[in-house]
Amino acid sequence: MTATSNYASEHETDEGRVFTVTGGDWDTIVAGTDPINDERIIVNMGPQHPSTHGVLRLILELEGETVREARSVIGYLHTGIEKNLEYRNWVQGSTFVTRMDYLAPIFNETAYALAVEKLLGITDDITERATTIRVLMMELNRISSHLVWLATTGMELGAISIMLYGFREREYILDIFETITGLRMNHAYVRPGGVAQDVPDEAIVKIREFLKMMPKKLKEYEDLLSGQPIWTERTKGVAVLDVTGCVALGITGPVLRSAGLAWDLRKTMPYCGYETYEFDVPTHPDGDVWGRYLVRLAEIRESMKLVEQALDRLRPGPVMVADRKIAWPAQLAIGVDGMGNSLEHVAKIMGQSMESLIHHFKLVTEGFRVPPGQVYVAIEAPRGELGVHAVSDGGTRPYRVHYREPSFVNLQALPAMAEGGLIADVIAGGASLDPVMGGCDR
Repeated sequence: MTATSNYASEHETDEGRVFTVTGGDWDTIVAGTDPINDERIIVNMGPQHPSTHGVLRLILELEGETVREARSVIGYLHTGIEKNLEYRNWVQGSTFVTRMDYLAPIFNETAYALAVEKLLGITDDITERATTIRVLMMELNRISSHLVWLATTGMELGAISIMLYGFREREYILDIFETITGLRMNHAYVRPGGVAQDVPDEAIVKIREFLKMMPKKLKEYEDLLSGQPIWTERTKGVAVLDVTGCVALGITGPVLRSAGLAWDLRKTMPYCGYETYEFDVPTHPDGDVWGRYLVRLAEIRESMKLVEQALDRLRPGPVMVADRKIAWPAQLAIGVDGMGNSLEHVAKIMGQSMESLIHHFKLVTEGFRVPPGQVYVAIEAPRGELGVHAVSDGGTRPYRVHYREPSFVNLQALPAMAEGGLIADVIAGGASLDPVMGGCDR
């Protein structure tokens, strides 16, 4: 190599050629002499990759094992749900939004229902039992969502046993959901005006059994992971994002709380009567993967406290608003084939007055009208602030519904966590964000 004006003498040594730099831009000099400068490689992690589950692509620029640049590419699970809502009536929207973040369907439905109710001006008319059931279902759903996070993150870091155990306990919650709503996922259970149907006594028994069983399981998880040297090595001090970075990027949920800020909409901007419940907001100061693990385990325990309080508050009463022009027919009964409504229920509807039958038909097919206006309603979902911006033009269908989805917002933290770290830590950092791409792309 010919020395330029940036170099004094050069000479060969046992270690290779040595230059004495006398001035110039360091990056330019290194680019000309660093033997591995041209060996940076671009790696596509995903979309078909075990840790991106086929729906997220990460473009990584690597220098050896070190990540120099990381970019997220989304859209592989785009479903057009928000656009589809403009072509369905307000109640049918529940069937669509529940499919966005498929690990937290109850939250999608509740945020949507609260927004529609605010537009209708009936927020204060929702019955106490319906509101309590919403809290009960959301907190059970929060537990099931965190269990999936624990299971999949453990699997991605090599802890196969916790993956099996996490899904095992989640199955119990999905059985409870099936008893209450008829479905394990994508329930369309929380609807504008209340909930689709009441909670049966059988489900109450199952929930109490779950509350009795779960503390022991949580202790087993901690015994399995918290003292395990490989788990601590892969999580402590990894993918750090402090509170300043979280606030700058709009990060919410357990990721923000693991950086030390106790921001939880159930406390700071209460809804559904959360201000009347006793629970704590867990935090951790370090802002790393380990902190997010501890915060989510603690949140499971707090959700169990909330579920128990909600059970104690369940009083007999209606689960839908009294206004029959809004109240979706919720007195469902299953036919002998296990599907649809029973013939007895259909006969009951047909046997009422002709006006009642016409009203029932119009409510189901056309839906109710919502006064013109726009609202924004936010709730605390398992991944952070889930907000709904709903706009009505006075018709029976939404003019526009847009979700502020925490998975989408939180995903932008990945480059801040990954760049400068090892490629192996990209997996841990990305998993600790707990992104659900159905919600991200929607």
